[in-house]
Amino acid sequence: MNRCIAKMRTLRAKGITFSIDDFGTGYSSLSYLKRFPIDTLKIDRSFIFDSVNSKGDQEIIKMIIAMARNLNIDAVAEGVETQEQKDFLASYGCNSMQGFLFAHPVPVDQFKDLLERQKLASSRTKEE
Repeated sequence: MNRCIAKMRTLRAKGITFSIDDFGTGYSSLSYLKRFPIDTLKIDRSFIFDSVNSKGDQEIIKMIIAMARNLNIDAVAEGVETQEQKDFLASYGCNSMQGFLFAHPVPVDQFKDLLERQKLASSRTKEE
């Protein structure tokens, strides 16, 4: 385990970042936050799904966001699908989100086209 942590620290020094995906479910553990050089906690979508209606999910999300902030770790909300979810998360300081509200999965070729269009739009903005 110590060799793994040492390798992670070496990679981190080279600019590689590490995330814990699906935080709060499965094999994620609070002890990982002490042992591993983690940069990001990705809040599992199961908490986000009913966050507008579930007081329990709201409290868990608020706790994860506050804990991440106190540990200088970014928090990313997974599975954001509605404006209400986005507004709730933003109200507690979670500004990094992913989900269908922002974009749906696309094939690689379509993704390349999207990047090219954004690149063109960016260069036009710089010219103006």
